[in-house]
Amino acid sequence: ELDAASNTGIDNMREILDNARYAPTAGRYKVYLIDEVHMLSKAAFNALLKTLEEPPPHVKFLLATTDPQKLPVTVLSRCLQFHLRRLPLPLIYDRLAQISTAEKVEFEPAALRAIARGAEGSMRDALSLLDQVLAFGGGRAMEAEVRTLLGTLDRKHVQGILTALAGKDGAALMQQAAHLDERAPDYHQALGELSGAIQRMALLQALPDLPPGDDEDEDKLLAGLAAKFTAEDLQLLYQIAINSRRDLDYAPDARAGFEMALLRMLAFR
Repeated sequence: ELDAASNTGIDNMREILDNARYAPTAGRYKVYLIDEVHMLSKAAFNALLKTLEEPPPHVKFLLATTDPQKLPVTVLSRCLQFHLRRLPLPLIYDRLAQISTAEKVEFEPAALRAIARGAEGSMRDALSLLDQVLAFGGGRAMEAEVRTLLGTLDRKHVQGILTALAGKDGAALMQQAAHLDERAPDYHQALGELSGAIQRMALLQALPDLPPGDDEDEDKLLAGLAAKFTAEDLQLLYQIAINSRRDLDYAPDARAGFEMALLRMLAFR
């Protein structure tokens, strides 16, 4: 395995290619994994290209990158390309639960779901977040501590905001924003959590017979809130939430941008 971000030069590549010529002493193949391959220098790519054109039968190259458009066309044309998908949330949650149980870690299922959602499809990021949560929480993974660490909304705040919107109660809505600000949240994440809840409400409203999701209690809560909105309301609230998340960097400050998003929802409600 070679980290191309740290070994970008032609000398590193020549060392690999010199060794690649020799047959393996054990097994059928030598497998070379070059991570972040787009970081290689032009000279290193040229040296690699000669081997890729006529590879020895006992050698396999795996070129991994997060930026394939930076690879020379001559290299890309000689490779089979596999676009790896993000892992689904239930798969990440199940793996985190399996590891936590095996390591005898005390956890709340809602905490692991929040970690899995925060990892955005990456198992490695999920495990890194779990490590941080355990360090932060004294060896336990509790929902409140996870949400504090990630800066996300918990169910209580989501319910409070949506209940205030349903009742067209501006004072309660700003009170929820003030309570949230005491926790110094990441407002990008907060709007993401809010838009995720609205999306789930729209789904539960449109498909009442939908099989229960990962958290049945939360689905019951969101289904009850969804009954207080029309389908058009939810579509508009969702649009406002995701657009406000995009525009947050242009706000005077993050809290002001978040409050304006809530007031916009209230105004159009």
